Amino acid sequence: FSAEIDNVGQGHIQLAQTLREEAKKMEEFREKQKLHRKKIELIMEAIHKNRNLQYKKTMEVKQMCCCSLPYGCSRSLIYPSSLSHFWQLFLKLAQTKSALEDADRGYQQNVSTLEKIREEWQKEHIKACEFFETQECERISYFRNALWLHVNQLSQDCVQNDEKYEEIRKSLEMCSIEKDVDFFVNLRRTGSSAPAPVAYENYYNAQRNAASVRSPVSVPISRRGPLPTPTSAPGEPDYATIDGYSLI
Repeated sequence: FSAEIDNVGQGHIQLAQTLREEAKKMEEFREKQKLHRKKIELIMEAIHKNRNLQYKKTMEVKQMCCCSLPYGCSRSLIYPSSLSHFWQLFLKLAQTKSALEDADRGYQQNVSTLEKIREEWQKEHIKACEFFETQECERISYFRNALWLHVNQLSQDCVQNDEKYEEIRKSLEMCSIEKDVDFFVNLRRTGSSAPAPVAYENYYNAQRNAASVRSPVSVPISRRGPLPTPTSAPGEPDYATIDGYSLI
């Protein structure tokens, strides 16, 4: 059980490392798309700003062309107060017409420039929309595949864990309580019979000891006979007795 659980833990560590690597790849993919998107946004911002400036300039020139001064000067020429006044109005009218013609040409040029900028802005806008659409498709496809891969990795880890748990279950199926107890008894047993009780022995009073402690089985007392008198065998030294003691 300990070994298989350790294997499961190692599998989780490897899976975590794999997921960290995949998350790092996803982060790099996101930063890459963000950088490309920023470039397009800067281009679009510059073109949009240029278009707004040109549009404002064109409207200002248009306001100059809508001036009604030539019409007032023309009416003054019909009823001049004097000849000098007539020539003054005539010169003013000529200058105004020249200025308006210049303004009209400038207006036409600004409208033409604005149209070119508008066309460029429209082309860049279409390109930006197509780029963003392509980028979004790549993002959805990448994250869909990445999540699919992550789910497969998690599922595979669960299958591997179940295989390890199955090994534990197989090992548990082999476990027998009776055999386990018998194995322990045979391994740790000290004998087949219980130890005998310790009897009390009084070495100071033999009679009391005999009376108080009775043996369940009487043991016959045998007395040893007198020692034989040593004799000398042929080739051995003679024994001599002195006052009851034997000496060699």
